Amino acid sequence: MAKLKSLLKIEGTLDGMTFYKKADGQYYVRTKGGVKKERILNDPSFARTRENNSEFAEVAKSGKQFRRALVGALTNVKDRTKTTRLSSNLFKVKNYDTTSGRGERKVSIGIQEAEAKVQLVGFDFNKNAPLDTVLLQNYVINTTSKEISLGDFIPNIMLANPKGATHVKMSAYHANYDFTSFESELVASNVETLAIDSTSSNITFSFTTPASGTGVELFLLKIEFLQELNGDLYQLNNGTFNALKLVSMV
Repeated sequence: MAKLKSLLKIEGTLDGMTFYKKADGQYYVRTKGGVKKERILNDPSFARTRENNSEFAEVAKSGKQFRRALVGALTNVKDRTKTTRLSSNLFKVKNYDTTSGRGERKVSIGIQEAEAKVQLVGFDFNKNAPLDTVLLQNYVINTTSKEISLGDFIPNIMLANPKGATHVKMSAYHANYDFTSFESELVASNVETLAIDSTSSNITFSFTTPASGTGVELFLLKIEFLQELNGDLYQLNNGTFNALKLVSMV
């Protein structure tokens, strides 16, 4: 890669050379290169590359389908990095597939191992608002009764409230997700909307009809911050401070 020192400030491609401007304000130029696609697909020396590409595609597909299954929970949770972060964790899950050959390892097989589930449990869908830094209180998950509970919850003590927040909206989700067929069901719990004050409450999130299906069973906990204006509640800063965490997988 070369640095352009002339007075010409060109951006784009010209005669096989690409001119572009970096964040430092300087202009750079590089020539077109790389290995041809046909060689990567057929040359024996690129066998490992093909294997890696196949597994990357497997992880990307699994991540896309997993996010789609949880789209109802992801509403108002803003983080542009969640896709790449989730893919990184799913890549680790794929590595627990010890029965398939190179290039054929699958997330759906790896997730069957308890150690693989650990790679996803605790995943925060908003890295800017990890649940454990927002909710300053322990919660209890009962996977038998399908409930998540918080005792003696006092909003202005047990929450790290962002500036401007007047209320908190709390909910949970129960899901069944099959990493093989991508079939899923997502069910929302009761929603608790509380003023951020010193009032103490015992909160239990439950599901009128829990999710059904095959695959893994998921529990998620969500916290959204709201601001009251003229009697109406609005999302604070478009969900920047909202937390959503995968708290259990069985």
